[in-house]
Amino acid sequence: MSATLGLIHSPREADEVFTDEGCHILETWNRADDPAVSVARARVEPGVTTRLHRLAGIVERYLILSGEGRVEVDGIAPRLVGPGDLVYIPADRGQRIANSGDADLVFLAICTPRFVPEAYLDIDPAPRV
Repeated sequence: MSATLGLIHSPREADEVFTDEGCHILETWNRADDPAVSVARARVEPGVTTRLHRLAGIVERYLILSGEGRVEVDGIAPRLVGPGDLVYIPADRGQRIANSGDADLVFLAICTPRFVPEAYLDIDPAPRV
């Protein structure tokens, strides 16, 4: 069904995946027939910092739903974030987020244009574990 016809999409919890970035992702909306935007729920476990990365040509926003963390974006001093905060991340900027709390840090990752895997660039100097 075309996104332009209107529909309700209900992602299934079983579709959540753990990524090399170090967080759990549940794609809420990411469709080729709606290239303007994608929305994913991200979940970072306590004590985890995601890998430093950038998205080529994609603006991203983190809308924090629950938990607390520290976000880093190139050119901006690290900042503590919590529920209700929205982090605007310009395209091509290095970024990562750390869960500084005792519970999962959960946020929506809203991308314009939509996220495509080939736009993800790992720039973390630390080796992957």
